[in-house]
Amino acid sequence: MPRPKLRSRGWWMKQLHMWHWMSAAISLIGMAGFAATGITLNHAESIDAKPAVIGRGGQLPAPLLHMLAPRPASDKAALPAPVAAHLARAIGLDPAGKPGEWSDADVYVALPRPGGDAWVSIDRHSGAITAERTDRGWISYLNDLHKGRNTGAAWQWFIDLFAAACIIFTTTGLLLLQILAKNRRLTWPLVGLGLAAPLLVIILFIH
Repeated sequence: MPRPKLRSRGWWMKQLHMWHWMSAAISLIGMAGFAATGITLNHAESIDAKPAVIGRGGQLPAPLLHMLAPRPASDKAALPAPVAAHLARAIGLDPAGKPGEWSDADVYVALPRPGGDAWVSIDRHSGAITAERTDRGWISYLNDLHKGRNTGAAWQWFIDLFAAACIIFTTTGLLLLQILAKNRRLTWPLVGLGLAAPLLVIILFIH
C-alpha cells in the first residue's frame, strides 16, 4: 500500500479508536443501566410490586387562603408562590410551578413522579389541605427513568446526550469493523445475524 494511503488509514484508525473508546467510556454505565431496566420492563407484569400510599393533611393559614379567593385567569394556573412554599414545608410535597385544576370548590395539583404519584388539594373555602403520595418501589422508579416518565427536563436532556454517545459508539464500531473485516471472516455474518434476528422475530411472531 502506498505511504500516503497508509498514513491516511492510520489517521482514520487513530480517530475512530479515540472516538470509540471515549464514547464507550461515557455511555458504559448508562448502557448497563438501560439494558438492566429493559429486562425489568420486559417482565414488569411478573414483578410483584405493592404500592405504599401515604395520606397527609393540614390547614392553610388564613392569609394564604385569601390568595386563593380570586379566580385566576386560567383554570390551569399554578398556585401562588407563598402557598406552594407553605405546602412544601407542611406536607413535604412541592407544587411550585405545577399547573393546578381550579374549580369553585378547590384547587387540585397533580404531582406525578418516577416510581410513584402524588397530588394535593386545597379547599378554597375552608383552607383544608388533603394530599396523598404513592410509592411503587425502586424497580418502578428505575423503569420510569428508562422511559423518561415524569422525570423533568434535566433527565430528558441526559437521555438525549446518552443516546448521542451510543450512536457515536456504534457508528465508530461499525467503521472499525469495516476496516478490520478482511482479517476477520465472521465479521459481516455476525453483523448480518444481528440485523436478521430481530427482523425475523418481528415478521414471524409479532402480529
